[in-house]
Amino acid sequence: MKKEVLLFTDGSCLGNPGKGGFGVILTYGTAKKELSEGYEHTTNNRMELMAVIKGLQALKEPCAVKVFTDSKYVKDGVSAWMEKWKLNGWQTAAKTPVKNKDLWLELDRLKSLHDLSWEWVKGHAGHPENERCDLLARLAANGNHLHATDCL
Repeated sequence: MKKEVLLFTDGSCLGNPGKGGFGVILTYGTAKKELSEGYEHTTNNRMELMAVIKGLQALKEPCAVKVFTDSKYVKDGVSAWMEKWKLNGWQTAAKTPVKNKDLWLELDRLKSLHDLSWEWVKGHAGHPENERCDLLARLAANGNHLHATDCL
C-alpha cells in the first residue's frame, strides 16, 4: 500500500511576469516538510505549476498524494485540459501552443508515478497550510527561501 501524503502548494509573482516563488508543504502522518524557491523572472502560473512539480519531485517513492492548490489553472489543467492537449499535439482548443508546456510535460511524467487526487482551496481565505505556502512563496520571490534536504 502506498504512503498517503498531503501536498499543499502555492505560487506567487511580484509583477506578472516578475520575481516569483513557490511554497510547498508535504505531510505524511506527523512528519512535515516545507520547500520554497525563488526565481528572478517568471509568471504566477509557472510558480503554481512549479510548486506541485517540486513537491512531487521531493517524494522518494510512489505515493498516494492529495494535492491542495488555490490555482484553478493547475487543477483544471490536470483534470480537464491535459489529456486533450496531448491528443492535439500540445495545442489548445483554439489551436495555439499550450503555455508552460515544459512544466506540463514534467507534471504529466510525475503524475504517472503517483496516485494523485486534487482539491481546490480558496486562496487568502484562512486555510492554514495555504496561508503558510503563500508566505513561503512570497518570501522566496523576495529572495528568502528554504530548501528541505530530507523529504518523504
